[in-house]
Amino acid sequence: MELRQLTYFVAVAEELHFGRAAERLHIVQSAVSQQVRRLERELGAELFDRSPRRVRLTGAGERLLPEARAVLAAAERARAAVTPPPGLRIGTSTGLGAHLDRVLGAFAERAPDVPVELFSLPVGERLVRVAGGQLDAAFVRAVEPVPGVRVRPLWPDPLVAAVPASHPLAGRPELRVDELAALPLALTERRNNPALVDLVVGACHRAGFEPLPGPVSGSLQDTLASIGTRPLWTVVYASHARVLHNPRVAFVPFEAPGLALSTGLAVHATRRPPYLDTLLLACGDHEN
Repeated sequence: MELRQLTYFVAVAEELHFGRAAERLHIVQSAVSQQVRRLERELGAELFDRSPRRVRLTGAGERLLPEARAVLAAAERARAAVTPPPGLRIGTSTGLGAHLDRVLGAFAERAPDVPVELFSLPVGERLVRVAGGQLDAAFVRAVEPVPGVRVRPLWPDPLVAAVPASHPLAGRPELRVDELAALPLALTERRNNPALVDLVVGACHRAGFEPLPGPVSGSLQDTLASIGTRPLWTVVYASHARVLHNPRVAFVPFEAPGLALSTGLAVHATRRPPYLDTLLLACGDHEN
């Protein structure tokens, strides 16, 4: 019995499809079938019930699966004992704020010896690098599908309004979008973040007004600095607002149902780099 045979068996058991397992392993399907057949002969048992329509685990296969996973995990620990663990390369999104801190903390608890590299890049570059294998995963918001990449949904990210601390709306527990109609809107250009711009401008239209165009700054920090000195407004992710400290700017939630964009984790469509499952578990810990 070889580790390779167990790896192929686990891939087929998880995909329940020889073709998809081969794609995930980046080998031809015939090699997967051959190694699984060889494992079955060595064990003297059929591991899969094969039919033209679907593949299912037999009773023997169901009993072997947890043991095979345990053997592969032990082999990974043995390699890690003598070889420095590979790092996890993650693309980050502006405004993750407290989300990122909590996810990284949960990941460190599960894999304390695994280094994590963070790359702050435009969303298009993040997706290209995930597809090409230069990033193991990337946080993204409301993106269009990209070949070679799939997005695992994580959590909704509510937005809050950023207004001058001296403005009457600053002291409100929450506000309506239409109450901002008299203030110019300072928002990034649509090409930089189409989902965000469409969400905010669409909310203004539904509230019955065309937003007054405000200055377009190169960064959120510049925009907030402008808001602190003149009557403007913009939107900030609530998770980011919690870690921002600007005494001249107030962050006010929108009335229900509010404004929000969904955050997801972009991963390669077939490749599963080391510790990706651990990262997904850390994201799940964060959700809870």
